[in-house]
Amino acid sequence: MFGILGWIVFGLVVGVLAKLLMPGRDPGGMLVTIALGIAGALVAGFLGRALGWYLPDEPAGFIMATLGAVLLLFIYRRFAARA
Repeated sequence: MFGILGWIVFGLVVGVLAKLLMPGRDPGGMLVTIALGIAGALVAGFLGRALGWYLPDEPAGFIMATLGAVLLLFIYRRFAARA
C-alpha cells in the first residue's frame, strides 16, 4: 500500500525515532541519521515482507523498520568513529 514514496516518509519518521533511541553525537549530523532511518526502513520493510515475517500494514513492519534504522545507525557510528 505504501509504495516507495510512502516508505521514504515512513523512514523519515523511523529515522527520527532511531535518533531518539540512540542519543549522542553522530559523525554526519541529523541529516545523515534521517537518511540512515530511511534506508533502514526501506531495507527492513522489504526484507521482512519478502521473507513473510509479516503482511503489509501490520505493526511488526514499524518495529522491523525501527530496528533496521537503529542497526544501520549503530553500524555507521562504529565505522565513522574509525575513520
